[in-house]
Amino acid sequence: MRQRNNLILADLFANRAENKGDALVVTFEGGGVRADETRTNAQLFENANRIAGWLIERGMDRGDRFATLIRNHPEFIECLIGASISATVVVPIDPRTKGDKLAFTLNNSECRGILCARYNLPSVVELLGKVPSLEWVLVLESDEDALHLEVGDVSGGESYGAVYDRPAGVVDVRLEKPEDPLQIIYTSGTTGDPKGVVFPNVRFGAGTMGGPGFGWNSSDRPYTGLSLTHGNAQLLTFAPAIGLDCPVVFSRKFTKSRLWDICRKYGCTVFNLLGGMATAVYSEPEKANDGDNPVRMVLSAGMPAAIWANFEKRFNVKIFEMYGAIEGGMAMNPPGVGPIGSFGKPPPGLEMKVVDEDGNECPPGVMGEIVSRSKQGPAPTVEYFRNPEASKRKTEGGWLRSGDIGHTDENGWFYFDFRKGGGIRHNGDFINPGFVEKVVGEHPMVTDVFVYGVPAASGAPGEKDVVAAVVPTNAKTFDAQAVFEACRKGLEPNFVPSYLQVVDEIPKTASEKPQERFLLDRFAPDARGVFTA
Repeated sequence: MRQRNNLILADLFANRAENKGDALVVTFEGGGVRADETRTNAQLFENANRIAGWLIERGMDRGDRFATLIRNHPEFIECLIGASISATVVVPIDPRTKGDKLAFTLNNSECRGILCARYNLPSVVELLGKVPSLEWVLVLESDEDALHLEVGDVSGGESYGAVYDRPAGVVDVRLEKPEDPLQIIYTSGTTGDPKGVVFPNVRFGAGTMGGPGFGWNSSDRPYTGLSLTHGNAQLLTFAPAIGLDCPVVFSRKFTKSRLWDICRKYGCTVFNLLGGMATAVYSEPEKANDGDNPVRMVLSAGMPAAIWANFEKRFNVKIFEMYGAIEGGMAMNPPGVGPIGSFGKPPPGLEMKVVDEDGNECPPGVMGEIVSRSKQGPAPTVEYFRNPEASKRKTEGGWLRSGDIGHTDENGWFYFDFRKGGGIRHNGDFINPGFVEKVVGEHPMVTDVFVYGVPAASGAPGEKDVVAAVVPTNAKTFDAQAVFEACRKGLEPNFVPSYLQVVDEIPKTASEKPQERFLLDRFAPDARGVFTA
């Protein structure tokens, strides 16, 4: 008889269902619009067996792929465990994805089926003739963004309710070892076609051990609004919470306006922020009770140095800054340990450095690419699904190449500067977007901001003009010149944006990372909604 291994997700939840069956695992908060959805260990495992049985009945073989295109629902977790039981592979897709990008992801991964929610069923229907491998569509009923499109209108369409109608039972785990794939998580594709990172069961299993390293304890109650289709919500919220038996609270999607109210309601003590999320939260109008909340620590990746101290003081929290990617590599700066602005140092056993284009280590203060590797273990490997050339380049020379540009200080602390190829050099100076976003984001007429660069009107090689894309609190009363004036008062002349680009929302990935290319597509100096300094 096969021995269970907690590094395999199916085995982990089989053990939890037996030993801690009634323990609450997750709450998907309803936001006052719908009832909260909760799951215990036993419920997750029972429903995961139902979906595993359903997949096997559909002829899904070991290693076959199916996609999910849903927001944060408990069914996502059930599918993840069900995939581990059935030895199939989940391809989580940001639920906002549609059109050519959705078709590319489904075709590249050769998905045989897709679980989508009713609210994004039209995006799937549009592509049915463009994805030859797609054999079935499973539709999750939802009262969100209700659509008048019946499941029967879709070839092969079936309601997810059919899964719950199956009799409860335990399906024999078909997965053979922890190294077998669990998911293919696609990169955001901000600079080209997305690449699918093959994500083994053992990676999730190892993530369940990470809580103490992040300063969590068993009395914590984590929260996130980040999408479960992204590694952050899985590896930095859900997995470590499982390891410490901390019940997790999820929102359907990130909500900056309700963030603190949710934490107060459910007694959440830690949550995660990525990049532009911190600026968006900080840009919300100040309230008298901002600091009156149960949150003790924010696990952050990309907290702008310009707002770091003010963020901690205003919301009465501590920042645990860190760095990492779905492909690997990690560094941490616990509260009160490293300098503000640094993402930290690598943990014991991991080596990290900053190198120039020839692979030579850069001295302190000099920017280069951030690379990492294990100090004693084997050379790093990354498997991009059916893309051996990209896989090889990612670990060229025995180092994991991040594609991020950073630097160190004299004491060995690491700092992120910009994504490779994405720096903003204006009139000879490299612009720190965080300083600009702080000043713009603090203006009462702005509710969200993202700063990026466009080719300089001067035509100078390598030079860019600074654009602040802003979401106004009120489009009708927005005064661009008042924002420019605040920038002139609060910033060095070179940092003052050349343009303000007014948009309804900042386009973002599943990890809430602003998508610069979509803003670039819509940018034109003489267009309505683009103001010049």
